[in-house]
Amino acid sequence: MFTKIAIIGAGTMGNGIAHVFALHNFSVKLIDVNQNALDKALINIEKNLDRQVQKEQIKIEEKERALSNIQTFNTLAGGLTNIELVIEAATENEELKMSIFRDIDAIAPENAILATNTSSISITKLAAVTNRPEKVIGMHFMNPVPVMKLVEVIVGYSTDKNVLNSIMKLSQQIGKSPVLVNDYPGFIANRILMPMINEAIYSLFESVAGVYEIDTVMKLGMAHPMGPLQLADFIGLDVCLAILNVLHTGFGNQKYAPCPLLVNMVAAGNLGVKTGKGFYDYAHGPKDAPVSNSFIK
Repeated sequence: MFTKIAIIGAGTMGNGIAHVFALHNFSVKLIDVNQNALDKALINIEKNLDRQVQKEQIKIEEKERALSNIQTFNTLAGGLTNIELVIEAATENEELKMSIFRDIDAIAPENAILATNTSSISITKLAAVTNRPEKVIGMHFMNPVPVMKLVEVIVGYSTDKNVLNSIMKLSQQIGKSPVLVNDYPGFIANRILMPMINEAIYSLFESVAGVYEIDTVMKLGMAHPMGPLQLADFIGLDVCLAILNVLHTGFGNQKYAPCPLLVNMVAAGNLGVKTGKGFYDYAHGPKDAPVSNSFIK
């Protein structure tokens, strides 16, 4: 079984994945070219561990052990030595991920498995740029990683069954519930979720109802913990757009075409929580205050 893990990307998903593995006593190497991102990641991990201590989910000793299990690196060469599994958690950009996979294939130990946390990009396509396609697999964690139990385990065209079995067992070992999915655009989670979010945006765009009203219907009527527009803000509107583009291109079906309102909001830089403004205003009002209760044009 695995003991030494490298994670590429210190953003929200990367630091969440590092948190979980470190808490389960794996040796974790967190890699990011941006030192500021690494520093922020360690602060966030400690903050989230403290929250678990306060809720009596873990002991203070477990928190300290988890933090000691994490090392940070600015280069792949430094972080990929003597590891058994690499999990790529960089920005959801196909060209960037393909470039990273070429690099990690050249640097990582020959027997290391290469996984990606992509939410929509083809595992088969990423595997094809490596010399070990049978050792490439998807591990799509849900956000926030320390809380959410699901991991979509996605097999590419060439993924070896032994690699699949080891990743399924590993996911269970870190307290997750793995679900096997084949490699088609959007996998399962986003193939179902993104059209729902897109339809909610279309409903706003077509003046069927306002932001508050749309989210309230889904929360109170469908028992969703968060409305689709607020969820889109939480995910990042740029990420939603990127996934919808993958679905639209991959299936060639107009039903996956991104709503023009989403396209415009991303072009304007209103990406949701991370920029302080999306369908809701996070910078100036209550965190659940819509930008406007009237219909957005």
